[in-house]
Amino acid sequence: MLGVSSYPKTFVDGCRSRVEAQLTTYDQLLTHVPDKEAVAAFERHFFANLVMVLDHSFMHRLRGQEGKDGNPLNEVRLLTNSVLEHDGVLTAEKAIKYDADKAVAGIRLGDRIELDEKSFRLLADAYFAEIEKRFPPS
Repeated sequence: MLGVSSYPKTFVDGCRSRVEAQLTTYDQLLTHVPDKEAVAAFERHFFANLVMVLDHSFMHRLRGQEGKDGNPLNEVRLLTNSVLEHDGVLTAEKAIKYDADKAVAGIRLGDRIELDEKSFRLLADAYFAEIEKRFPPS
């Protein structure tokens, strides 16, 4: 597939709805699982996988249009690559100017990626806002 410079609003809305459906299901699950340790163990993997869903949903986005300034698109790209290639430890990429103090999730390079529902929601909201800003519907 060729690089994508814009996404139809219906596509972005559909991606957002799928993520929201996963979060709703997660919230329902929490009401039935009293074991907090089991939830914490599941949560780490669940939210790491949802980050990969975000990235993959827009994987053909043009890198030049995405920018390299450490924005939420870059952050999701780094998180995804770190989960897949670095055993869940946030690892830098030369092309991205990542600053944990400005990042949505605030994970530092070299730290294990551990997102909870709140941090994932913040990241997803920022990610979708950045997609709509940098890849507006044509």
